Amino acid sequence: MQTLRLVIGLLMTVVLLGLAGRRLFHLYRIGKAGQPVEPGRLGAVGPALKSQLVEVLAQRKLFKWTGPGLAHAAVFWGFCVLLLTVLEAFGSLFDPTFQLPLIGRFPALGFIEDLFALMCVLAVLAFVVIRFREAPKDQGRRSRFFGSHLGPAWFVLFMIVNVVWTLLLTRGAQINAQAVNSTDNLPFLRGAFLSQGIASLLAPLGQHTNEIIETVALLLGLAVLLGFTLFVTYSKHLHILLSLPNVAFARRPNALGALLPVTSGGKEVDFEDPDEDDLLGVGKIEDFTWKGLLDFGTCTECGRCQSQCPAWNTNKPLSPKLLMMGLRDHALAKAPYFLAAEDERENLPDEVRALAEVPLVGETGYAGDPLAAYVPGGPDGVIDPDVLWSCTTCGACVEQCPVDIEHVDHIIDMRRYQVLMEGAFPEEAAAMLSNLEHAADPWGRGASERLAWAEPLDFEVRVLGAQGEDRIPDDVEWLFWVGCAGALDDQAQRTTRAVATLLHEAGVEFMVLGEMESCTGDPARRMGNEFLFQMLAQQNVETLNEVGATKIVVTCAHCFNTLANEYPQVGGSYEVVHHSTLLSRLVAEKRLVPVARLDREVTFHDPCYLGRHNRIFAPPRELLGAVPGLRLAEMPRTKERAFCCGAGGARMFMDETIGTRINENRTAEALATGARTIAAACPFCITMLSDGVRTLRPDNEPDTGVEVTDIAEVLLRAVRPDLDDSRPQDATP
Repeated sequence: MQTLRLVIGLLMTVVLLGLAGRRLFHLYRIGKAGQPVEPGRLGAVGPALKSQLVEVLAQRKLFKWTGPGLAHAAVFWGFCVLLLTVLEAFGSLFDPTFQLPLIGRFPALGFIEDLFALMCVLAVLAFVVIRFREAPKDQGRRSRFFGSHLGPAWFVLFMIVNVVWTLLLTRGAQINAQAVNSTDNLPFLRGAFLSQGIASLLAPLGQHTNEIIETVALLLGLAVLLGFTLFVTYSKHLHILLSLPNVAFARRPNALGALLPVTSGGKEVDFEDPDEDDLLGVGKIEDFTWKGLLDFGTCTECGRCQSQCPAWNTNKPLSPKLLMMGLRDHALAKAPYFLAAEDERENLPDEVRALAEVPLVGETGYAGDPLAAYVPGGPDGVIDPDVLWSCTTCGACVEQCPVDIEHVDHIIDMRRYQVLMEGAFPEEAAAMLSNLEHAADPWGRGASERLAWAEPLDFEVRVLGAQGEDRIPDDVEWLFWVGCAGALDDQAQRTTRAVATLLHEAGVEFMVLGEMESCTGDPARRMGNEFLFQMLAQQNVETLNEVGATKIVVTCAHCFNTLANEYPQVGGSYEVVHHSTLLSRLVAEKRLVPVARLDREVTFHDPCYLGRHNRIFAPPRELLGAVPGLRLAEMPRTKERAFCCGAGGARMFMDETIGTRINENRTAEALATGARTIAAACPFCITMLSDGVRTLRPDNEPDTGVEVTDIAEVLLRAVRPDLDDSRPQDATP
């Protein structure tokens, strides 16, 4: 019998692992067909090791959702421990009394193994409850499992239970067959409490029968485990294997903040002199980097990204999860074509050759059905254009993904191809791009109006060049980057004046560029027009370097992100701070002292590009907390999980015609707190939330008494109560 089970066990192992290996090699070839990653992605051993410990072993991101996180951690840690039992099982094929070296003599080992086996079963029960409670048929698209492949998911839960019960049955029979409790054989099993319980039930059958049960259960258990392994390589649970390299090679620190430059063949594209064969964005599946293809294969279909996406939550077709799934399925379907030699492609089936002509972005037959917006095989595109242009680049998907998929990077790369190569983008964005190109601001107002904001001030703002200087004087501590909105938008001008006044009150010497300032290029880059971004960015960097700028303060979260994180890509490295950080610092140093009491409740909206993208959460709240009488009422979705206002990703300059408006969703949440003041720290957010308040207030209440304002304006009221420029005209005191 020993020889028979050895032969059967080894035969199953060779066949099933061989099939799994063949599948993995095919997937490796698909990944290898992708483009090289950008320079600097590889080689950081320390951060990669840390990510394995924190993200994989400690399950940090999964614990952001406590219930599902605990269940997943129990299964993950359970299988890590149960790998020891797999070694024991394979060892027992050769020797029925096999035990692991060193630790195999400790009864604690059996206890731990059985404990984690029990934890796996309990976790499966938790997953069953979760899946029934969040079933798509009950919750529709509100379910994070909407669109996921639920059949394979249920099968995996079934297989986990099979792995556990066959393991315990094998060990229970083994205890009796090898007389574990009466001899020195297999001492680790003496602490295996579940196995001991099963052994007591099987003991009356006798030793010989237990030997047969042990052999049958052992072979059955190995068949289940090896079959499970093979199944994993063909299902979404491939993430069990791919998550390790995907997390290790993820963009640090969190694939947020700066966008990646355009690369082709692993090198950055020189937009002043591009090569003829340079790839400008992603137009077909093979144009993605191997890390992008790895992302698609690693998607767990858990739907955490989908549940947090502002586009999906306002009935638009974009689901970060469905996008990854659609691109993955398209890559697998098209693989026979791009992996085949050119002279062999004519012999491929018609349906495979047809995929070579299917663009990534095109008509899909969407017609309002979100699932129909993702068609891996066509008819005329893998994803619908509305999927691509619904993204606000808020980064909620990246923040939530437990396996570090870089959704925003892939969306922007596809936008780049559409804009630069196809000239295809939303019609309403054309005016904004034209204004940026000709007037260097999104509204086309021009440089001559960039100082209009300073006219009402009762002190003089120092403007570079006004006194004939061509560099920032030594006595100037900060260059105040006003930004397009801060200079040209009426509401944002009040914030600019408030910040300038507060800096003046604190005795901070600052200077502005005035007409020398132009748009940072953020809207162009998020739209996908990398060429225009490069033009604006290089112009600004040249100016900043020539005037000797080293320390810059900004009021716009988008300007802050671009100047701090993206300008180093084009030769501009500066100390950039957001005004919330600088003002909070000045209050802490007692250089600004709030004296007036403001008896009001305020809720704070975290701008995506300040909070989630740059992890600046505390300074705005510290600043509001310093104002006497002000009470902070937090919204349910805040900080890392804050809901977008809808302006990012150049959506500020595009009509929102699908579903409900994102800004109204966020405004309703703010109003539900009961606060009469909605504060933010970005002019785009303030515009969107102000529009939301005007839209949501009843027709018979032209003035609800709710104001939307910047945190600097709130602070100014407490520091200089004699000034009221910061108060919106339609707000009630």
